[in-house]
Amino acid sequence: MSLALKPHIISDPRLNETVPRRVLVVDDSRMQRRILTAQLSRSGYEVIEAASAEEALPICAKCEPDIVISDWMMAGMNGPDFCRAFRQMTRSSYGYFILLTSKTDKTDVSHGLESGADDFLSKPVNGEELRARLVAGRRILAMQEELSAKNALLRASQDAIERDLQEARKLQQSLVRERHRSFGSAEVALMLRPAGHVGGDLVGFFPINARRVGLYGIDVSGHGITSAVMMARLAGYLSGAMPAQNIAMVESEFGIYEGRPPAELAEMLNELVLEEMQTESYFTLVYSDIDLVTGRVELVQAGHPYPVVQRQSGDIEFLGEGGLPVGLIPGARYRSISTVLAPGDRLILLSDGMTEATNRAGKMIDHAGLSAIFTKFAQLRGRAFLDAVFWDLENYTDAQMEDDVSAVIFSFDGAKMYRD
Repeated sequence: MSLALKPHIISDPRLNETVPRRVLVVDDSRMQRRILTAQLSRSGYEVIEAASAEEALPICAKCEPDIVISDWMMAGMNGPDFCRAFRQMTRSSYGYFILLTSKTDKTDVSHGLESGADDFLSKPVNGEELRARLVAGRRILAMQEELSAKNALLRASQDAIERDLQEARKLQQSLVRERHRSFGSAEVALMLRPAGHVGGDLVGFFPINARRVGLYGIDVSGHGITSAVMMARLAGYLSGAMPAQNIAMVESEFGIYEGRPPAELAEMLNELVLEEMQTESYFTLVYSDIDLVTGRVELVQAGHPYPVVQRQSGDIEFLGEGGLPVGLIPGARYRSISTVLAPGDRLILLSDGMTEATNRAGKMIDHAGLSAIFTKFAQLRGRAFLDAVFWDLENYTDAQMEDDVSAVIFSFDGAKMYRD
C-alpha cells in the first residue's frame, strides 16, 4: 500500500496559504495514524492525532482543525456519529470532513453524506487520491473563507448604509417642520409615516397671504432613496419658509403674494419634472388653496387619492376627477375644482397608503369603508383624528400597512366676522 504524498504546486490563488492547514487524523489504528501523519506532515500540513472520536471531540472544540480525516469503523463512536457531533459544534469557520471507509454500498455512502461528511476515501488509501481530495478540501475552505470575508465587508457596508438611512429618515422628517398650526378661523394638522427608513410621501402647508393658505400632499413613485431625494427637491419648490422660491406663490406689483391657480401649478410642476429633473420618477399631487375667511377651496387632483370633505352634518364628499400624475406625460393639462367649507366642515387629504389599505383576504378598503371610519371619529380633531384613522386602518390590515402613509386635515371653524 502506497501513501506517498508528492510535493505539489497549486496554481489556484485561493490556495496561496501562508499558514499551514491543520488536519486532525482520527483512527483507532495507531499504525494507520502514524502513516497518515507522516505523509501529511511532509506535505506541509499541521497534523494532530486522536485514537477515538471521544478523544477527538475535545480537540475539535479547542483547536478547530481545518480538515478532519476520520475512520468509519472505530470502537465506541463510529465515524458518521462523530461527524454528526462535529457538525453540531460551534465553530468560527467551516471544517472539512473526510471519512475513510472500505464500504462501497450506495446506502452506506448515503448514510455518510447524511451525517455531514464532505468526502470519502476508500481503503486502502491511494496517495494521489488523498492528495487530490485534500486539495479539493482546501479549495472549498478557501472559498468559504473568502465568502465569509466578503460577507463581513457586506455587513459593514450594510451597517454604514443603515446609519445613513437613519440619518436620512431624520432629515426627511425635518422637512415637515410644523405639523400643526391654528389660523384662528381654522387649524391644520399633518401626519407623515414612511413605511421604510425613507419614503416618497410629503405633506405640508404654507400661508399664501393673510387670508389664504396652501395645503398639499405628494406621493413620489416607488420607494427608498430615489423617491426620498425627489421628494426633498419638491419640498423646496413648495417651501413656506422662502415664499420667493415657492412656485405656488406669485408676488404682485404691490409686494403682496397671491396663490398660483392649482391647475396651473400642476402643469408647471409637470414641465419642471420632465424638462429639468430628467428622471424616470413621477408623483401624484393634491394641492388646495383655501380662503380662511370665506372657506372657499380651490384644488387640483393629479393622480392622488380623492380629497374628502367631511361636513358638520356628518355627510362625506369625495372631490376631484382623478387626473394624470405629474411628470409622466408631456403637455398634460389639469383642471381646478372648487367647493366651500362651512363652519364645522373639514377637508382631508390622504395618501394611497391609507386609501389602498388591504386586509388579509385581499380586499382593499373602499369609499364606504373610509366614510365609516371618518364618521366613527367625527368628534376628534386634528392630529388625534388622523392617528385614530390610521390605527383603525392598521387594524383593518392586521398591522400590514406596507406603503408610506401621509395625511392632512384642515378643520374650518369659520371666520369670526361670519360667525357673529
